[in-house]
Amino acid sequence: MQQQSLLLNIIPFAPASGKKSFSFYRERIDDSYYPIFKNDLQGLLDNKLPQLELIELEKLYTDFQPAKEGAIQLEIDLSVSYRFANHYYRHLIREYFLGIADILQQNFTSETEVWFHDKDKSNIKYNQYNQFTIKVQHSRVTTGPELVLSYDGTTKVFAKPVSQILNFNTNLYNWIVCNGLLYKWKYRPQSVINMPDKCYPVLSNEIKPLLDIAANVPDLTNRYPRHLSILQDFYNKYLNIPAFRNLIPISTDGFYQPTTEQFRVIQSTSNDLLYANGKTGKEPKKDFKSKGPYQLPNKPNNFKFFFIYQASDKAGAVTELYRYLNSGWKDGQFTFPKMQDYIKVPFELDTTKNIEFDRVENAVTTIRNAIKNADWQPDTLYMALFVNPVPKLEKDEGRKNIYYKIKEILLYDGVVSQVIKSEHLYKFGKPNPVINTYLSHIEVAMLAKLGGVPWRLNRPINNELIVGVGAFYSVTKKTRFVGSAFCFNNEGMFKGFDCFKGNDSISLAGSIREAVGKFIVTNHTASRLIIHFYKDIGKKEIEPILKTLHTLGLNIPVIIVTINKTESKELLGFDTKDKTNLMPYSGTIVKVGWSEYLLFNNTRYDAASKPAQKEYHFPVKIALSCTVDRMLDDMNLVEQLIDQVYQFSRMYWKSTNQQSLPVTIKYPEMVAEIYPYFEHDRLPDFGKESLWFL
Repeated sequence: MQQQSLLLNIIPFAPASGKKSFSFYRERIDDSYYPIFKNDLQGLLDNKLPQLELIELEKLYTDFQPAKEGAIQLEIDLSVSYRFANHYYRHLIREYFLGIADILQQNFTSETEVWFHDKDKSNIKYNQYNQFTIKVQHSRVTTGPELVLSYDGTTKVFAKPVSQILNFNTNLYNWIVCNGLLYKWKYRPQSVINMPDKCYPVLSNEIKPLLDIAANVPDLTNRYPRHLSILQDFYNKYLNIPAFRNLIPISTDGFYQPTTEQFRVIQSTSNDLLYANGKTGKEPKKDFKSKGPYQLPNKPNNFKFFFIYQASDKAGAVTELYRYLNSGWKDGQFTFPKMQDYIKVPFELDTTKNIEFDRVENAVTTIRNAIKNADWQPDTLYMALFVNPVPKLEKDEGRKNIYYKIKEILLYDGVVSQVIKSEHLYKFGKPNPVINTYLSHIEVAMLAKLGGVPWRLNRPINNELIVGVGAFYSVTKKTRFVGSAFCFNNEGMFKGFDCFKGNDSISLAGSIREAVGKFIVTNHTASRLIIHFYKDIGKKEIEPILKTLHTLGLNIPVIIVTINKTESKELLGFDTKDKTNLMPYSGTIVKVGWSEYLLFNNTRYDAASKPAQKEYHFPVKIALSCTVDRMLDDMNLVEQLIDQVYQFSRMYWKSTNQQSLPVTIKYPEMVAEIYPYFEHDRLPDFGKESLWFL
């Protein structure tokens, strides 16, 4: 593998030398004063205030200006008191960009967001802005203060103020722009309320169609060159100039190049997957067809399929799908085998179970009655192939939601299902290269739902249990659901799951207890419990889990691997030796904090790799914590844990495409997205032991 030369979007700078005087106040005088928590002053108040007042004090306020009446003055060495220094540098950055940026705000983590108007991408309906964040941090990657410059993409702001938007549901407003500053609509001050003619709504996806604004078309091309170019332009135009350097003396080297000791690449064998008869391969989309599934479903003994469809689709979409699954197709150089040859499961159609409905509005009632009255054969698992006539861009929520209702009806009667949009089948017209990929995705998912194993991780078995916890916020249900415990052994083999509301930490602990109990019955012991969590896990979540393990008599380490479920745009790395692609090799790990890492997870395995456009994934941000002190000082263990995240991203069975997130996070999120639409409060046992949601 060719050596990499990495570049991070981090800019080191030198701290101010010597002491500087700052003034603090017990009360906030106006909005120009910033809160400074007592702990951020790192002991500097110890001899400045009476002991009783110091104990009760939570925070002080400063405007970073010369002292006024009632000020508490402190001499602060910014090179030592780095927590306060970070506040001061943020203040300097905000002051610098006032009058330079078109829009400015201090975000919820107190960092500075700046927006610049893109006149070329604006029109009479809206103005488009490029968004950037300048974050201040200390000693995360280097040995001193650092700026992280991130490009956050684009945002549209409506060209008319709210005073000219008539008969509109103002509850839909989230952010507004007023005189170059961003405000939350709910919390805008009275001064802003009094200026509706100066308030312009930021266009969310929910608002856009209501104001006749088209949705953004995603750009699936490689983002690395585009982001680096934009970041370098910003750096040269606004930071690498005397006016900024006089405030914050950034490194003359610009963006930071980590040393070879600060990053490593996971061993290449971590890309290996096992298929039929011990065959190995790296990429399912290339390997599955020739190597075959690792393991076929072993129970029940029989599998039968039937169609659910709208009558108008029978002669077209349904007939075409049947032909593809039963006979495969061939069109010149493009071929795809019949289902029995591809996933090795016979396509046995039970036409007596087919369900036909005349229109979408009658579908749920028709299907519920048919399923309720069906005569199911014993020792047989049925799969419904639902040809869904509702298009992807359907605006009617009632029509869109029949997908969830039908999914629920089938699941609670022990029937797995595969949904295929009829518009996709019509779009193909006749067989072409696109359907090759489409059918491979569908059939791999079908195999997994039937209980087969398309491929698994090529690693030795050990006695550790991996539990994945993910979440999805339901806009319609106004609640966060968590899919857990999604349990796997270290081979990536699925062991079951449950689902419940996001604030239910007791059920979370209970599901983990059940998972650990089942694991021990099978494996007799567990060496450690590894939890992949979708957010930072708090004391409220971890305490019931530890209590659960104690009840089971297990004194084992619990390692929490926090995996951000969105790819990192805040922290990025670029391989500058690959001038064209700029994406670091798959499996590259960069340390970006005390226990934080970037993991690049893609299909650039070596210099000769040619990833597809949608495989230029941005890195995943990972944080580690453990119930055993200093256990994570062992870098070999750290690499094993991150390697596990890397490998679990290769166990995604909804398609043959490479994913950037592991299934320990993806699968729970997929369930949590569907579950809020179900009428039942609990999943049936059948639903906890199958991958019906793929």
